[in-house]
Amino acid sequence: MLHPLKFEPILKEMIWGGQKIPQKLNIEGKEGVKIGENFAVSGLKNDLSVVSNGALAGKNMIELIETYKADLLGSKVYEQFGTNFPLLIKYIDANDDLSIQVHPDDTLAKEKHNSFGKTEMWYVIDNEKDAALISGFSKKTDAVEFEDYHKSGRLMELMARHKTAEGDSFFIPAGKVHSIGSGNLIAEIQQTSDITYRIYDFDRRDKFGNPRELHHELAMDAMNFNDDGSGKVAYQAKNNESVEIATCQYFTTNALNVNGVVKKDYSALDSFVIMMNVGGKCAIETEKGSVDLNEMEAVLIPASIKNVSLQSESARLLEVYI
Repeated sequence: MLHPLKFEPILKEMIWGGQKIPQKLNIEGKEGVKIGENFAVSGLKNDLSVVSNGALAGKNMIELIETYKADLLGSKVYEQFGTNFPLLIKYIDANDDLSIQVHPDDTLAKEKHNSFGKTEMWYVIDNEKDAALISGFSKKTDAVEFEDYHKSGRLMELMARHKTAEGDSFFIPAGKVHSIGSGNLIAEIQQTSDITYRIYDFDRRDKFGNPRELHHELAMDAMNFNDDGSGKVAYQAKNNESVEIATCQYFTTNALNVNGVVKKDYSALDSFVIMMNVGGKCAIETEKGSVDLNEMEAVLIPASIKNVSLQSESARLLEVYI
């Protein structure tokens, strides 16, 4: 019964969010509700993705894994993660700046939260004029200097700000300080973790008038002060060819621009594949069923499906697997 799987959107209200995600997904937004994220594919316990198409509609991620195991995930992935889906696939609408933040690595996350750490990457789908983001430090620093800048109100001087353009990509390993700036529409691929340590939140208050919680001590433990690189990834997308953007022990992400028909053979890949649509419209055909993939949607192709045909007049996809 396994077939290409699409999921119900999991929309997240955020103080910094906007309305671009509901608009792109043709979902009627609620007045005054700011949507910052859509968890397009999620195995988080409190945010389990639910299938929206085909014979498996209504099944959640844990039910799928418990039933189909390696046929869904791939043998090596299932052996390593069991019923824990290893990736969280998001779309992010930064209508305002996100907090300056950092994520823990696996060791710290296990110790403090009994969770996976959070290494992630960003792909800029669209951006407004002068939009930027923060990735890394502006210079070599250490914990003592960081504390001095923080306490004296000069923290932003230590942050490396990068203007963005469509197609820009940044790799953000655990420990790298970062923030998505206002005006960016982002695709995010990350480990399955929802742990964020806020360092600075621009003195904002929530809808009840309370300042948002900061996590200074945890952030100090998590930050990698030896990482002063930008994280920006150099790559050149090509038509009808998978081009690697980022690869690490947690995921590989390729850019795949489809113009016409592209045949993919995944017989040598012991993993599920997720296709994220970051521009245009694409039809996906397999021996186990077909789906249309619209902009800002994602589809999970089970590991047991080896041959996939992609067809589009013009589409930009991200191809993600373990």
